[in-house]
Amino acid sequence: MRGWRTPRSLVVGSATLGIILAGIGVAVASSGDGSMTITRNGTVLDGRKIDGYVHIKADDVTIRNSTIKYGGAHAVRIFEGFSGALIENTRIQCTDPDTNGLVFGNYTARKVRVSGCRNGFMHSPEAPATIIMSTWNGKPVAAGDLPSAATPEPTAEPSTPAPEDSPDGSDGAASATVTRAPASRAPSSFPGPDNTGVPAGTTLRASGSIKVTQDGQVLSGLNITGCVTVTAKNVVIRKSRITCDGIYSIRTIDAVNLLVEDVEINGKGKNSAAVCCGEYTLRRVDISNVIDGPRLGSDVVVEDSWIHHLTRGPGSHNDTLQTTGASNIVVRGNTLDAYNPVTRDPFNACLMIGSTTGPIVSNLVFEGNYCNGGNYSIGVRTDLNAANIRLTGNVFGRNHRYGVIARPDQRGISWDRATNLYADNRKPVVG
Repeated sequence: MRGWRTPRSLVVGSATLGIILAGIGVAVASSGDGSMTITRNGTVLDGRKIDGYVHIKADDVTIRNSTIKYGGAHAVRIFEGFSGALIENTRIQCTDPDTNGLVFGNYTARKVRVSGCRNGFMHSPEAPATIIMSTWNGKPVAAGDLPSAATPEPTAEPSTPAPEDSPDGSDGAASATVTRAPASRAPSSFPGPDNTGVPAGTTLRASGSIKVTQDGQVLSGLNITGCVTVTAKNVVIRKSRITCDGIYSIRTIDAVNLLVEDVEINGKGKNSAAVCCGEYTLRRVDISNVIDGPRLGSDVVVEDSWIHHLTRGPGSHNDTLQTTGASNIVVRGNTLDAYNPVTRDPFNACLMIGSTTGPIVSNLVFEGNYCNGGNYSIGVRTDLNAANIRLTGNVFGRNHRYGVIARPDQRGISWDRATNLYADNRKPVVG
């Protein structure tokens, strides 16, 4: 099949009837297709009936005289970095009220009819659109009509699946404008600059990178320009600053019961994860300028800490916290700000949960945290095999793209509808 990469949802062969290629990258006259991802510049889809999504990862793509029906995250999506898409004389029908129609900009829509969608046409100043003679639910739409959620109702959040192409549930479109709410702020009772990191008045001694191999060793009062590796038991790092441009600011290798408290971590925009990967406790730790915050392996506690101002890298899917398979995790009383108020980037999630590298995520407690930002603030992957994951008593800001939690009813997850609240009005997020 020339002109697009065929995902599993598009069957190629005798089951795909009437697909004819009229020159390179031109497809015409199909009796029915499933989801597809277009990767060849200049591809033309003409007269198509598509029951699925269309992902555009190429320049100068044209879709005309077609009908697209879909009920997932986005019916037609132009990915970041591609432009020149033209959609004309086409109908986009969302079969789920939480599905978006045509997203995320750098396109021209001419005589496009969108119906049944949560947002009809999505774009932003960074990724603009030209919209001509087009409608959303029968009403004319102009290019300046950005979707707005400046005062969203505190009602049930959608459990729409995250975009299909993302490896961890991220849509990867930093500039897309969905939530237009002002930057949310953590309540003053939560961790922040005044009660995390190195206490005021502490004198720090200069140090380079450190490898700790002695059981029970204590590192205190250090200004570490470099990274820390711990291979011993019962090590303590306290009242210190770590500025590391490596993969991890703190790395545990066969370590047991590491304690990190009153520490500041600056990942210089380079840390793949601030702390990796298990057998540690973080207490009153200030973490910033990282791609991901701590990676939650087994036997981990993160409490009374502040994780903020993440840094986007090429292809990154940033989370303040992430677990990909582990047991015995406690996340309590933290400020987890995935939303960056400087760049206005919501990033991927405050907490991302999946079984990507391990068979199960079990015995995870997430309670009493402030969480803001993300595509979904709590991202739940479809591959998650969960047991005894409890999310209770948390408060949430509104700077997310799609909602607070994806898949709250997935097996093994206990989402307390009565105590997980919006921070601004203390009303339940779901239910």
